[in-house]
Amino acid sequence: MLFAGQGSQHKGMGAEVLERYPGLVGFASDLLGYDLATLCTKDPDGLLGRTEYTQPAIFVVNALHGFERTHREDRPADVYLGHSLGEYNALLAAGVFDFETGLRLVAKRGELMAAASDGGMAAVLDTPEERLLELLTDHGIDGVDIAGLNTPSQLVIAATPPVLAAAVECLEENGIRVARLRVSAPFHSRYMEPARVRFAEFLTGFAFAAPRTPVVSNVTARPHRPEETARLLAEQLVAPVRWTDCVRSLLDRDDDVEFTEIGGTSLTRMVDKITSGA
Repeated sequence: MLFAGQGSQHKGMGAEVLERYPGLVGFASDLLGYDLATLCTKDPDGLLGRTEYTQPAIFVVNALHGFERTHREDRPADVYLGHSLGEYNALLAAGVFDFETGLRLVAKRGELMAAASDGGMAAVLDTPEERLLELLTDHGIDGVDIAGLNTPSQLVIAATPPVLAAAVECLEENGIRVARLRVSAPFHSRYMEPARVRFAEFLTGFAFAAPRTPVVSNVTARPHRPEETARLLAEQLVAPVRWTDCVRSLLDRDDDVEFTEIGGTSLTRMVDKITSGA
């Protein structure tokens, strides 16, 4: 079972489940200090795209979709996998922490990531990682991190504004397609280290249970172990999202594995591209 992360938000998201769980939505709104249902469904102040609001909103909507699936007694998952923020929903579904704990974690995560505003990200298409790094090195561009390996044909890079601008210009001049991402900071890169330190300290105030169902870590592409959960959640802020490796680790176990995405199709499209070349 797959849970999407930041980037999947849109006005009107979760309308069908938010109204069916007024107690949980009210609790989340009280904890966050704003009307979560109005933010998700109407976004009157244009805040849904801001990281500190986006992350709690997606977490809650994903969680409610997961609860709906459980209440319908749909087939339980054998493995959970979430993309970046979505990993928190995977851990929630696996019983590593409860809804309140997860919401507190993502609220702090979103706050810290939003505060790291000096930089950006871009998607690079149809270029292997080795070729990408070699090209940047040959042109004297230093300071670019690989922030995501989404599919064999899509990588994500992160850097400070001048370095990212130079990298994009270099790649485009060499015939490589690049798309700037609408994010406020260079997530999943070395530039998030101050946020990682503060988040790691915050995580010491929480206890994490062993997953009842395996959850694949974005950092290692291997199942979470309870003694490493806090470290990996902090490390995730500075480490690339190894989505391709995560999916391939499941295909190594069973090439007929069935992927079911909660609340969207973006991850399913990535999985299709990965499985077609696995």
